[in-house]
Amino acid sequence: MTDITSSIKLANGHPMPRLGLGTWLLSGREAVGTAVGAALEAGYRRLDTASTYGNESDLGEALRAAQAPREGFFVTGKAWLAEQGRGLTFDACRRSLGRLGLDYLDLYLLHWPVAEKSLRAWEDMERLLADGLVRAIGVSNFQKAQFDEIVKLGGTKPMVNQVELHPLMTQEALSGHCGRQGAVIEAYSPLARGKLKKNQALTKIGRKHAKTVAQVILRWHFQSGRAFIPKSSDPERVRENAGIFDFVLSPEEMAVIGKQNQNRSVLSPKFVFDGAGWITGGY
Repeated sequence: MTDITSSIKLANGHPMPRLGLGTWLLSGREAVGTAVGAALEAGYRRLDTASTYGNESDLGEALRAAQAPREGFFVTGKAWLAEQGRGLTFDACRRSLGRLGLDYLDLYLLHWPVAEKSLRAWEDMERLLADGLVRAIGVSNFQKAQFDEIVKLGGTKPMVNQVELHPLMTQEALSGHCGRQGAVIEAYSPLARGKLKKNQALTKIGRKHAKTVAQVILRWHFQSGRAFIPKSSDPERVRENAGIFDFVLSPEEMAVIGKQNQNRSVLSPKFVFDGAGWITGGY
């Protein structure tokens, strides 16, 4: 499919919509309700949250207000640093389900790699999957070595790796490695947090198609075959981000966008990593 209903089948066959609404920094009952309502009206069926975002209860309320059938939407949750470990991750997921008012999550991720804790947490992830509390499991912000540590456990492989990915940081090597292990790469901050709004090359492409730079970038993600979760609290922008299915970028235009890569992260400077890539700081 080449419209907003397009999805990717995860390794266990569970379909995941390609386009979703990110909710990081989206807080407050009214703001969450407005954004989620606009997204569902525009045809989005994927919503991404995390325990550390502090908006799970508001998101659950927004879904109930929309009266959307449970099977009609896909919700991702994440276990934060302190929620990782044997027994801790299982309980954290149960708490998230309670706040969301849901019986299951479509996808549950380890939010960041935390050395030994993430390996112990993976036992809980597999238990959550076996018990039907989640439909799929994966990781977020895992680099190659950290991803491989999970694979070496010999059980269920991560089905998704959600990472920062945009034209300034294309993550080609990591995407290829995860793909060979059967994991879908999902892009957060897919618009580079507005750093490319005035990019001349992308502006030129947008003018040709009568599209915004944001729409050009999201179309690039779509044609690259990945899932992506742009975040916005503005209903107009939410709708704009869904307007990417009525044009096609040429191979030459795709190459121009890919050439913007600088291996440049736009994450908060509060994030601190040790030499092996393990997070030692946070939001």
